Amino acid sequence: MINYLFLGALSLLCILPMLHILALSFSSGSAAAAGTVSLWPVEFTTAAYENILNKPQYFTAFLITMQRVVLGTSISMLLTVLAAYPLSKEPGHFRFRTVYAWYFVITILFSGGLIPWYMTIKATGLIDTIWALVLPGAVPVFNVILLLNFYRGLPKELEESAKMDGANQFVTLFRIYFPLSAPALATIGLFTIVGHWNSWFDGLVLMNRPEHYPLQTFLQTVIIKKDFRFISSDDLDILKQLSDRTSTAAQIFVAAFPILMIYPFLQRFFIKGIVMGSVKE
Repeated sequence: MINYLFLGALSLLCILPMLHILALSFSSGSAAAAGTVSLWPVEFTTAAYENILNKPQYFTAFLITMQRVVLGTSISMLLTVLAAYPLSKEPGHFRFRTVYAWYFVITILFSGGLIPWYMTIKATGLIDTIWALVLPGAVPVFNVILLLNFYRGLPKELEESAKMDGANQFVTLFRIYFPLSAPALATIGLFTIVGHWNSWFDGLVLMNRPEHYPLQTFLQTVIIKKDFRFISSDDLDILKQLSDRTSTAAQIFVAAFPILMIYPFLQRFFIKGIVMGSVKE
């Protein structure tokens, strides 16, 4: 009984702030500024959402983010699998396996910094293209470590039986290991999708033109900072009903809604994948 009470209270602590933010997003700017909004909208209005959705730039940014998520997740998952599979082998089966593993791990401990990162991307000609948002982080080392530990936990007899049947390494990977790693792949896939969806800083730095901004960068520069280059005279009446609090609340839900739709389908794999990919039995 105590466990149920504790978990119920913990759930309320997670849900109530979200309900408060939702109520803020549907309240008038004056009510939000006065601090009279709790868990129910005061002076109900959809002005904050209208200000976001009635902009062609919003849909352009949304499409860029969708393109980034699809390309980034596909490339990242493929490279993560191809990196994790050989690194999961014992040194006797893969020479210099430890050297290659440390080659990846060292990137977690040390970074070149913002300026070398930007100069490298600029030197490769990726600035102001969708590839600048996809390729620099295409191999998340944390995901590689999770997946290689998952592969190391699979029975070695699977690979041995595949070799006896004449399967090479690619056949073994994609026909045996790949289907069995669905929980781990769902977990790192969720990490990758959320990372691409929520990222805004790289779009601000690497995109030269505002029409190339992904959604989070667009919301950050236009909604939060109110960049008046994007505001027409028709938007002024809506802006009179807004405050920073209502705009921020609307931004949170606009940005979080697609992830909230995806998460329930992957949640059943999440705990199993994160545990099996973190501990070597």
